Amino acid sequence: MANETRKVMAVLEGKTVTPPPIWLMRQAGRYLPEYRATRARANGFLDLCYRPDLAVEVTLQPIRRYGFDAAILFSDILVIPDALHRNVRFVEGEGPQLDPIDADGIAKLTMPDVRKSLSPVLETVRRLRNELPAETTLLGFCGAPWTIATYMIAGHGTPDQAPARLFAYQNRKAFQHLLALIAEASAEYLIAQIDEGADAIQIFDSWAGVLPDEEFRAYAIAPVKRIIDLVRAARPSAKVIAFAKGAGYNLKHYRAGTGADCIGLDWTVPLDFAAELQKDGAVQGNLDPLLMVAGGEALDGAVSRILDRLGHGPLIFNLGHGITPQADPENVTRLVEKVRAFKGGVR
Repeated sequence: MANETRKVMAVLEGKTVTPPPIWLMRQAGRYLPEYRATRARANGFLDLCYRPDLAVEVTLQPIRRYGFDAAILFSDILVIPDALHRNVRFVEGEGPQLDPIDADGIAKLTMPDVRKSLSPVLETVRRLRNELPAETTLLGFCGAPWTIATYMIAGHGTPDQAPARLFAYQNRKAFQHLLALIAEASAEYLIAQIDEGADAIQIFDSWAGVLPDEEFRAYAIAPVKRIIDLVRAARPSAKVIAFAKGAGYNLKHYRAGTGADCIGLDWTVPLDFAAELQKDGAVQGNLDPLLMVAGGEALDGAVSRILDRLGHGPLIFNLGHGITPQADPENVTRLVEKVRAFKGGVR
């Protein structure tokens, strides 16, 4: 068993750590009263993302409260389209809104100066690395090109991403050009985050699960592979977690297809299938976020099942998606305590 101080990095190298490291997607969020107080000081959500003093504070809040093994940069996946001048704004009660883009608009897009456009975010990364405990892994991130493109084309979130899927069928060349541009900009963004102190990076593909098989290979695997290839060409030792929510059986080919070190698993992935995926390397996940609301025996039982099935191999314990605003902070305490009490041993 590995006993490295930086547990998340050890798992990303394929080692088994007991107990496994733990962090939670959206761990800095509205379920925490200290987050809500800090957010009230910002002039909207994007202002919170672009003000390093506030972004550092909300990133550190769950580390102070729970002592997670990783902190993830507080930002948003839509800063890339914002850098592309797509007029990103967050409307209270409605979520993100963008100016929708068509084929002509895509043809006019140019590669942004990511380091300049997103310099406040990069300053946040730099400050975080200086303020975090040495043993806490700092994760940078970006959205996957498919998920980013769905918002850019529809101008907002949709239940099944039909606008982007239809656009891709009717305008395949333009769509692939858009994905390629997002991938290039995202790679530059991730490289800059690594340069400022991020230890590893995660790529979020929140809408991968709506894609049919062929389109999954073309729009979920290929663009993420392009990002990882570009990042590793510049920073060969970069460690990458790739999370394709809802991908199901397509995860069987996702690690090899993208080159990711660790595969994120949503809560619908059966544990037997997760164990098969773990044979090829690290996995991350996959507790149902609603258990942070439910708590009690339901929470305890689900945590035990994940640990019993996956805790004997390279595992980063996490939720199967982001924690919800309705989560009880005390349930998070209970989760962390239960994970850290895991002893491993023979199944």
